[in-house]
Amino acid sequence: MHIEVLIEDSSGEKLLNHLMPKFLGDFGEPHTWRIHSYKGIGRLPKNLTIKGDPSKRILLDQLPRLLRGHGKTPSTDAVVVVLDSDKRDCRDFLSELKKLVSEINPAPLTLFRLAIEEMEAWYFGDHTALLRAYPRAKTDILSRYEQDKVCDTWEMLADAIYPGGSASLKKSGWPLPGQIKHEWAETIGPFMDPDRNISPSFQKLKEGFSRLISLKN
Repeated sequence: MHIEVLIEDSSGEKLLNHLMPKFLGDFGEPHTWRIHSYKGIGRLPKNLTIKGDPSKRILLDQLPRLLRGHGKTPSTDAVVVVLDSDKRDCRDFLSELKKLVSEINPAPLTLFRLAIEEMEAWYFGDHTALLRAYPRAKTDILSRYEQDKVCDTWEMLADAIYPGGSASLKKSGWPLPGQIKHEWAETIGPFMDPDRNISPSFQKLKEGFSRLISLKN
């Protein structure tokens, strides 16, 4: 089975590079995949017939065009779109996304998965991996986190593991927060165990890949 994975930023791509073999096995044995990262989530266009500017690489802005293209590509068995829910109502957001797919013909087999509120929630879901990567993490902050709660997740993670916490990162300004998120993906990702992760949204991601494989079989 070949799966095209679309994700909203490059730090998410780095994390998925570590996770995909844990979900699907080694590349090409027998499953294959490609991960495409974008420069932000954006928003779905109201008029699906308008062609977005591909050079801007904003995921939701480009999603109708991307799904139409994959729907016409015989080598694509499925598309998985991974997004942060941020402050959105998840049910409404998923309904909007699924409606988009229903209006595309031919549409690829498409699976949407949301990280609640941000992908950093998945690091909190595996304390063992997090503490192996950052042994000096502030365990009092880790214990206060309520799994998959909307609570300024990345800032809370920064408060737990980054010197000076989120305040220091915000004071430094862009691009440092983005660079640190890349570091987290590369440092924590290798230690993550999908079966151990207690994040409900992470488990939905894992189960989604399992479901795709079962459909193909």
